Amino acid sequence: MLKSKKYEVSKEGPYFVILPEALAEQFLNAGHKRARVVASFNKKEISFHAAIRKIKGVYRMMFSKQHQKELGMCPSDYFTIQFFENTTKYGVEMPEELEAVLESDLEFMEAFQTLTDGKKRNLIYTIKRYKSSQTKIDKAITISENLKRGIVDQRLWIKPV
Repeated sequence: MLKSKKYEVSKEGPYFVILPEALAEQFLNAGHKRARVVASFNKKEISFHAAIRKIKGVYRMMFSKQHQKELGMCPSDYFTIQFFENTTKYGVEMPEELEAVLESDLEFMEAFQTLTDGKKRNLIYTIKRYKSSQTKIDKAITISENLKRGIVDQRLWIKPV
């Protein structure tokens, strides 16, 4: 399994981290545009999935306010990141509630498979943001019904039918 060494980085603007070129190219040259990231700050550690992007000649990844808050960081703090090969099917961990709804509804599974990879991840993140398992199931069922009706606008997916 591909993994990087640990790098010390800081944020660039409110939501980005500039990645060391060696880190980004190690993964991109191996064919990995996404990675599992472990970020550490002051003895706190979080794990999440991120895309590696080159914007205006600089490698970057998104680093959300939520992740910053989880680590207890201030805007100018330096922190440590380490990349690991992304072994997930969709580029992010699938919530078991969504997986159960997909497995139990063939029509929903077929509609899900027609989505772009980015829309699949968006749908997965939509479900992941809920804390309660029952809410995750309810939202997955609502999304299922809306997708089967042909609603492709992601903003309308969680609207009750």
